[in-house]
Amino acid sequence: MNTNICRYCYKKIQDRDELVTASNWFRIRPYHYRCFELLEQDTKTIAGAWTPINGRVGLVTVFLMLVLAIVLLFTDLLGGIGDLVGFLALYPVLLRILSFFIFEMHLPKYLENKKRP
Repeated sequence: MNTNICRYCYKKIQDRDELVTASNWFRIRPYHYRCFELLEQDTKTIAGAWTPINGRVGLVTVFLMLVLAIVLLFTDLLGGIGDLVGFLALYPVLLRILSFFIFEMHLPKYLENKKRP
């Protein structure tokens, strides 16, 4: 099964430059960056919002959640509640790792002469 198909236009994603992986309630989906912008415009509610995993915003989120999880899991800052919050903070980190291995690892970084859809 080819995992590098855009879930909005159903065309092949050719390189990482045009890939946006997004999550929504335990689901990870690949999109072209243009298709993801259209998807964001179509989405009206907060519950149906897709959150980008890769890119700058996703990287900052993963970094902050990883720091929070390390602090709460390896210290006794909030006791048992801190451990629970620490495990919950690992959720975006896990999504980013899954996104890399499922979608991004199989794509080249950038193609010079790619066909535009």
